[in-house]
Amino acid sequence: MGELLVVVALRWADGRARVDPLTGEVETDPRGAGAGEADRCALEHGLRIAGAAGGRCVAVTVAPPQAEEMLRDALACGADAVLRVDVPEWDPRLADSGSGTAQALAQAVRAEFGEPGLVLTGDHSADRGTGSTPAFLAARFGYAQALGLVELAYADGALTAVRRLDRGRRERLAVPLPAVCSVEPAGVRLRRAGLPATLAARTADVPTVPGAVAGEPVTVHAARPYRPRAKELPPPPEPDPRLRLLRLTGAHEQRDPPRVVVTDDPGEAADELLGYLKAKGYLA
Repeated sequence: MGELLVVVALRWADGRARVDPLTGEVETDPRGAGAGEADRCALEHGLRIAGAAGGRCVAVTVAPPQAEEMLRDALACGADAVLRVDVPEWDPRLADSGSGTAQALAQAVRAEFGEPGLVLTGDHSADRGTGSTPAFLAARFGYAQALGLVELAYADGALTAVRRLDRGRRERLAVPLPAVCSVEPAGVRLRRAGLPATLAARTADVPTVPGAVAGEPVTVHAARPYRPRAKELPPPPEPDPRLRLLRLTGAHEQRDPPRVVVTDDPGEAADELLGYLKAKGYLA
């Protein structure tokens, strides 16, 4: 294997988007948008792996021109190159499964950098956190995939990873290269860029290539409020319909009448509450 090319796919999103309660319109502020914590963690992993392998780390994104500041930040942190895939505005009401984004990313990366040895992403984005784009990327490249990782390390030409499982368990993986991996925002933090690198990145040119992401139309057959399914309970054992009705309604069950205690003494109020909890068996 030649020089290892590590590609980090970043998602430009506004983590503090506002929704109009009357119209449902989503308002975003480009000044507060950028990469999420999971994507920043993926970039740090990419920089470390590229450094350990003596390769290159590039950051790419499918985003509007406002995302160039995010890519300049990646350059300041140590990325060797960046690339923005420019896509036209599309109707935000259309569903985004991640397939179109993966196709645009794969085509742009292959055209500009060739075949990568490792593609890293965050496990989910802040705006449309489906987590499906890494899997679609693996399908587009035809690579192995390891998703939802909490640790990622490269040594002696081998990539190892740790994935979180249920009940606090962990799964250790030997990931064959080339591969697509997604990481959770855990374990590492993106390094802080130095002042000279930050100043140099402010005026750096961000290469841009055209792309297209097609939304998937959604057909709404009916719109109604959500109603949870009724809870199934065992029927009353009495054969008499009258007794069954009394059991279901609880008409003849003994109940304590409600009490209203009004006092200005906090100690008396606390004693009353403790007495009630003890009587009901919540306290010993």
